[in-house]
This record gives sequence, structure tokens and C-alpha cells, in this order.
Amino acid sequence: MKIKYALACSVLFLVACGGIPKDALQFNQDTLAVRQLQTRKFEIKDEKTLILSAAGVLQDMGYAIDESETKLGVVVGSKKRDATSGAQVAGAVVLALLGGGYTPTDKEQLIRASLITRTSDSGAILLRVTFQRIVWNTQNEITKIEAINDPLIYKEFFEKLSKSAFLEAQEI
Repeated sequence: MKIKYALACSVLFLVACGGIPKDALQFNQDTLAVRQLQTRKFEIKDEKTLILSAAGVLQDMGYAIDESETKLGVVVGSKKRDATSGAQVAGAVVLALLGGGYTPTDKEQLIRASLITRTSDSGAILLRVTFQRIVWNTQNEITKIEAINDPLIYKEFFEKLSKSAFLEAQEI
């Protein structure tokens, strides 16, 4: 028993001494590009107004607001959408015809949007939004959990938010 305990401790010690690789916590160029895609600076002094405008834009885009904490600068919304792919269904049919049996296909997805704000050193407000999706198949199993990094989605969100924030600031 003592030998097993000593061996286990030795293995843990050796693994712990290996440490974290030097570049494990470093941002790479892709990380920076994604952050730039997700973040915009607004020269607005009222953070609450910006958060309310952003929540309104998410609702206009079909999201239901799940959580909102304006004091912390956080809003989370979600929407369910069909995830059926014609190519995936066609592939499943061909496989079934060749004797491969039933193959589940993607059925439904939950798309989540999360946004946070913070005040920069210059007094402007930085807003970062991220979009993710979870996909379930016809057997109700999760097949994908992934970030959505389509530049068009972020462009659409920030264009609508810029217009909304401008109108709010002008009290129109």
C-alpha cells in the first residue's frame, strides 16, 4: 500500500514539475483577430443606455433576453433555429439505401449571444459580443458546440447597434 502511494505521489510530482508550456497562455494572431471582430468602442458616456440599445438590437435579431445585469454590463440572449442540412439529410438517405441503416442528422440549434461592456481609460465604452451555437441531432444528442465567428453576423449587429445608440443619445 505504501509503495503504491509513494509511486502515485512521485508521478504527480513529476507531472507537476513539467509545468505549463511557455506559450500556453499567449494570445495568437487568430485570437486577436476574433477579439477585434467581437469588440467595438463607443464614445458614449451612459453605459446603461448602450446596454439597453444592445439588448434591443438582440431582440430585433430574434433573440430572447435570458439574463441582463446592467450594473455589471452583461446581457445574454438566445434563439432556437432549425439546423437541418440538406446535404446531411441526402447523405443519410444514400447511406441508408446502401444498407448503412439509420443515420441521425442535425435537427435543432440554440444560438446564444453574450455581451459585456466595460469603460476604457479614455472614458469610452467597449462592448464585446460573442455568438455561440449548440446543435442537437434527430436523436436529441448534442453534435456541435461552437463559437460563431462569421464576420457578417458581427457587422450586422454592430451596424444596428451604432444606429440605435445614436438615436438613443439624440433621444429620438
